[in-house]
Amino acid sequence: MPYPLLNTIESPADLRSLGTGKLVQLAHELREFLIETVSTTGGHLSAGLGTVELTIALHQVYHTPEDRLVWDIGHQAYPHKILTGRREAMRRLRRQNGLSGFLSREESEYDAFGAGHSSTSISAALGMAIAAARDRSGRKTVAIIGDGAMTAGMAFEALNNAGAMDCDLLVILNDNEMSISPNQGAMHNYLARILSSRFYTGVREGSKSILNNLPGAREFLGRWEEHMKGMVMPGTLFEELGFNYIGPIDGHDLPTLLTTLRNLREIKGPQFLHVVTQKGKGYHPAEEDPCNYHGVPPFDRQTGAQQTVAASKTYTRVFGDWLCDMAEADERLTGITPAMCEGSGLTAFSEKYPERYFDVGIAEQHALTFAAGLACEGLKPVVAIYSTFLQRAYDQLIHDIALQDLDVTLAIDRAGLVGADGATHAGVFDLAFLRCVPNMVIMSPADEHECRQMLTTAYRHVGPAAVRYPRGTGPGVQPGDDLEALALGKAEVCRRGSRVAILAFGSCVGAALDAAETLDASVINMRFIKPLDEAAILAAANSHDRLVTVEEHALAGGAGSAVNEVLAAHRCRCPVLNLGIPDRFIEHGSHEWQLAQCGLDADGILRAIEAFMADDGLTTSQT
Repeated sequence: MPYPLLNTIESPADLRSLGTGKLVQLAHELREFLIETVSTTGGHLSAGLGTVELTIALHQVYHTPEDRLVWDIGHQAYPHKILTGRREAMRRLRRQNGLSGFLSREESEYDAFGAGHSSTSISAALGMAIAAARDRSGRKTVAIIGDGAMTAGMAFEALNNAGAMDCDLLVILNDNEMSISPNQGAMHNYLARILSSRFYTGVREGSKSILNNLPGAREFLGRWEEHMKGMVMPGTLFEELGFNYIGPIDGHDLPTLLTTLRNLREIKGPQFLHVVTQKGKGYHPAEEDPCNYHGVPPFDRQTGAQQTVAASKTYTRVFGDWLCDMAEADERLTGITPAMCEGSGLTAFSEKYPERYFDVGIAEQHALTFAAGLACEGLKPVVAIYSTFLQRAYDQLIHDIALQDLDVTLAIDRAGLVGADGATHAGVFDLAFLRCVPNMVIMSPADEHECRQMLTTAYRHVGPAAVRYPRGTGPGVQPGDDLEALALGKAEVCRRGSRVAILAFGSCVGAALDAAETLDASVINMRFIKPLDEAAILAAANSHDRLVTVEEHALAGGAGSAVNEVLAAHRCRCPVLNLGIPDRFIEHGSHEWQLAQCGLDADGILRAIEAFMADDGLTTSQT
C-alpha cells in the first residue's frame, strides 16, 4: 500500500510540526509499513505493533537525538527505527549488511543505548540523566521498558537507585499484557492528565512547602495522597520507590499520550508513566496470537501463514521431546525457564506436567539459584536457557550450583552463532566461562541423536552438567525414543586418515568430515569439552603430523585452548592449529554466511588446513 505521509518522514523533526490528526494517520501508515516489511524479512512483530503510537508521541514531544530515548531490548523499537531515518533500510532487516534487529549505537545516533538483552534501560537511562544534570544541559532522558523486562531484578535495582536520586528521569512501563476496559480507560486517562498537569504538581509541591512547618500536616498530606492514588491506580510500589506514578493510560490514545508526555517533560525529578498497549495491535493474526508473532520468519501478509522450517527436528524440539520422555521416566524432574517457554521448547512439557514446570520470568540469576534450592531437596532440575542469557547468571552458576556440586542440568540452547539475531544473541562464550568452573561436565553434540544421548548423560550425572546445542536443525540424524547415556568423557573416531587429525567439537563435526574427505584426514568427534578425552588427544598427536581443533565458539579460552593445555601438560610437541570464532563480535546475517566469515564452513576449514600443512608447523590459531 502507499505511504504518503510516512514517506515524508526522514527524521523525527519532520513529525514535530504535524497536528494530532496527521499523527493518527501516520500511526496507521507506520503500522502497515511495519507489517509489510517484517512479513518479508522476518523479525519481531507483535511488540512493535503495540508501540506505534507511543513511539510517535515520544519523538513528537522529545527533541531526539539530543533528548535520550533508551529502549529496552529491540523488540519494541522497530517503529523507532522507521521514524529515525531507517525506513527503507528496514527492507534488509537482520540481513547481511542490513539493519540489526536490535538497537545499536553504531547504527544510529537515535539509538542512545545498544540493547539486545532485557532490563537494562532504566540503569542506562539513570546514568545518562545523572550526566545531563552534571553538565546542566537540560537534556531529557526517557527509559521505555517492557512489562516482561520488569520481572528482572536489575530493573528494580535501577528503580530503587533512581528513586533516591534528585534527577530528571522518566521511566515508561510499556505494559502489553493487560487490556483497559472502556470505563476504566476513560477514568485512567483523565487521572493521568490531572496528575501530570502543572496545576496538580504545583499544588502538590506548593502544599508541601506551605505545610512543611505545621506539625503533622505534611505527613497527613503525604498519607492522604498515597491512599487516594492507591485507591484508583496500581502505583503505590513505584511511589514508595521514590517515583511520581502516572497511569495506567491507553497507549494507543495519541491525544492522551501527547498531553501526558508534554506535561511530564516539564516536571522535575523521577517520574513513572504506566502505558497499556496491545501486543500485535492492528494485525489480526498477531492480536489473536501475540506470542506466536513475537518473533516470526517471513509470512504471508494476507493470511498470516508463516514460512515453514525444515522437516527435520530442530535441536530445540529434540530437547523438548527428551524432557517429556525423561519426566515420564523420573518424577523428580522439574523444568525451569527464564521466560523462554516456546523458544526453549518447553511448551509440551508445560502442558503435560504443569506442576513440574516453572517459568521464573526474565530472571536468569534467580532461575539458577532456584534450581539449586530444588536440587538441595532431592529434585532433579533441568534449566533450559539460551547460551547468551546464561552469561547473566554466572555468579549463581559458580557459587550456588558448582561450589556445592548440586545436581542441576543445564540445557544450553543457541550455542554458537545465531544468524539474523547477530552479536547480542550469539552463544560463543559459554565454553570459556564454563570449563574453568570446578565440578562442571560439558558436552556438545554433533547431531540430533547425540544431543538426546548427551541430555540423558547430563541428567544421570550426579552434579552440575551442561549440554550446549546450536540453533535450528543439525545434519538430520533423527533421535530414537530411548534414554541412552554416553560414556563420560569419551570421544568417537569418525574417520581414520593420515598426517592430520581434526578434533571437532559439536556443530563443526559435519564440516570437518567434509574437509577431511579432500585431505584424507582423521576426524575425531570429541563430544566432551570437560572432561576431555585426553587419551584420544594424545593418541592422535602421536599418530599424526599435525592436529587441528574446530569449534563454533570463541578461540580464546575455548575447546581448542583446552586441547592445547593437555598437549602442553604432556610436553607433546605436535603442531596444532586452532580454528574458531575470532576475537570480535560477528554481525548479523545468515548462519551460513557467518560460518564462512569465520572460516568454519567446509571450504574454510580445508583452506586453513592446507595452509597449515604448508607452513613450518608452529602452533597457531586461525580463523
